[in-house]
Amino acid sequence: MPGTPIVHGRTSVELRSSPIQQDWILEGNPVARNAMLSRSQDGTACTLIWDCTPGKFEWHYNIEETIHILEGSIVLDDGVAPARRLGPGDVVFFPAGAVVRWTVETHVRKLAFFRRQLPKPIGTVVRMAFSARSRLRRLIKPVPAVIAAEAAPVLQRAEV
Repeated sequence: MPGTPIVHGRTSVELRSSPIQQDWILEGNPVARNAMLSRSQDGTACTLIWDCTPGKFEWHYNIEETIHILEGSIVLDDGVAPARRLGPGDVVFFPAGAVVRWTVETHVRKLAFFRRQLPKPIGTVVRMAFSARSRLRRLIKPVPAVIAAEAAPVLQRAEV
């Protein structure tokens, strides 16, 4: 899209206080901070950098979140699968509605990608549009490279 700039940022930004809800804290005094790095124009997606000091808390996800652990050590327990220790390089997806117990063992820093789900009727229309586009692409056969290369000089003369 011409004229639509990409957004460039760094994870080494100044973080602001982002307190964990008091009734979610189970042990210790975890202190969380974050900073917004980007946000989509329609407001359905954003990227944050987040860090937290040691402690234990329950996190209630009201939107989808994917995280990439940059530093530190945590143990995540969703009450379904066995608890899992994670560290730098690990990536985790949390669906909207999940409740996960976090044990921050050492100061943790993560990159977080959030996506708000579209209302069902809109989501259905978007999925149908993508499906139709995919079917059309299968029906329209690409022009072989040899034919395209032979046609290029003719097309260039026609544009003049």
